[in-house]
Amino acid sequence: MQFGLPFVDDAPTSGSSIAPTRDSALAPTSVSPIAPTSVSSIYFVRHRRARRYLLRVEHDGRVRVTIPRGGSKREADAFVERHTDWVARQRARLTPSVFDTEERAELRERARKELPPRLLEIAGQHGLTVTGVSIRNQRTRWGSCGRDGKISLNWRLVLMPPPVRDYVLIHELMHLRRLDHSPAYWKLVAAACPDYRDARQWLRLNGPALR
Repeated sequence: MQFGLPFVDDAPTSGSSIAPTRDSALAPTSVSPIAPTSVSSIYFVRHRRARRYLLRVEHDGRVRVTIPRGGSKREADAFVERHTDWVARQRARLTPSVFDTEERAELRERARKELPPRLLEIAGQHGLTVTGVSIRNQRTRWGSCGRDGKISLNWRLVLMPPPVRDYVLIHELMHLRRLDHSPAYWKLVAAACPDYRDARQWLRLNGPALR
């Protein structure tokens, strides 16, 4: 049996419109390798005639959040949080694969050089033993961990901001202690990666575009 981190994980917790995310260091502005343009952010606009919160994904990947009269930034953030999956799907439609065969080969080679050493470094910091590391082209997971201590990582991790990449590595490493997604498991993740919710938010918003 293996446990891993899917493209949308299960932690407890021309535009398209509907109606978020907290502003944080891991906001989608860090996603330049795969964004339709160099700008990929969330911005808020107050509209006194609006009767409800609205979301719109612009053609360049930016997310416009309309705040109605009497609304608040806090409620707008919560609105975005509830619709992160929708935003991710809309962004994925806007972002076809931009890597040709040669570029993918180069990125996979980079992943083979960078990811295993970083994984083992973090494992050492937490007193964990990894019996093997492989780099794969998983289509539905960022990584997986087996009962035998072997960890598989998606080469696309090299496209992520370092804090998000490290969260994925920690997610898999903590399965060496608990091979489940129980509350006890998530406490281990939180202890090793206090900002894991921010990283998970980034993955939900931007992960589908990396496929």
